Amino acid sequence: MLVDSHAHIDDARFDADRAEVVARAAAAGVAMIINVGADMASSARSVALAEQYPGIYAAVGMHPHDAKEMQESDYVQLKKWTTHPRVVAIGEIGLDYHYDLSPRPIQKEVFLRQLDLARKTDKPFIIHEREAHADTLDIIRVAARGLRGVFHCFSGSVETAREYLNMGFYISLAGPVTFSNSVKSKEVAKFVPIDRLLVETDSPYLTPHPHRGHRNEPAHVRIVAEEISNLRNLSLEELAAATTANVRRLFDIP
Repeated sequence: MLVDSHAHIDDARFDADRAEVVARAAAAGVAMIINVGADMASSARSVALAEQYPGIYAAVGMHPHDAKEMQESDYVQLKKWTTHPRVVAIGEIGLDYHYDLSPRPIQKEVFLRQLDLARKTDKPFIIHEREAHADTLDIIRVAARGLRGVFHCFSGSVETAREYLNMGFYISLAGPVTFSNSVKSKEVAKFVPIDRLLVETDSPYLTPHPHRGHRNEPAHVRIVAEEISNLRNLSLEELAAATTANVRRLFDIP
């Protein structure tokens, strides 16, 4: 049994065949999908999907790209969603300095307030971080102390991974670990302790080899897991069992 710990199958690119996508995931051995919100609308869709499909759980949150759109009422709604039995995390949240689609001071404020929400609701967080390592590290050292969380689609170095692991957090790897030129990702895949590792697709993005150029979907998490199991000299069954147990522990899923 595998878990896709981060997907966006509420995306419009799945509107024509969403049920088939979920069925293909199940056929590939993917028993669970965490569908992750990136703004208020996608968070609402994630909750709706979790209500519709028994194998789907939801995360709710505001991505740094859209931080400038955050309203006071949105924090109220996010907190309300966390009482839903199928909502398992606050996310995805964080900082993105590559595109700077929201001003950096606003990204930081919204990030901090959602970490505070995670603390108040006893939910883990899912972090998106791109080209903002120093500021992310400064924030989580203080604001995330004692919280549970995962750095999704991790693209940093072993040294960066070590910093996050030393604070008790999890590392999740996606399709880029299958790319021949992704040396850092492969090193991280071998370095992260097996009890702190998650696998994901970030569907519809980051499609693994050999399907690059096409829409990604949760069934492809098996390709990610196979690559990591080969890198670690583990069987796919061993890696699947460990990463599934990690998802259940992190997100408190029975």
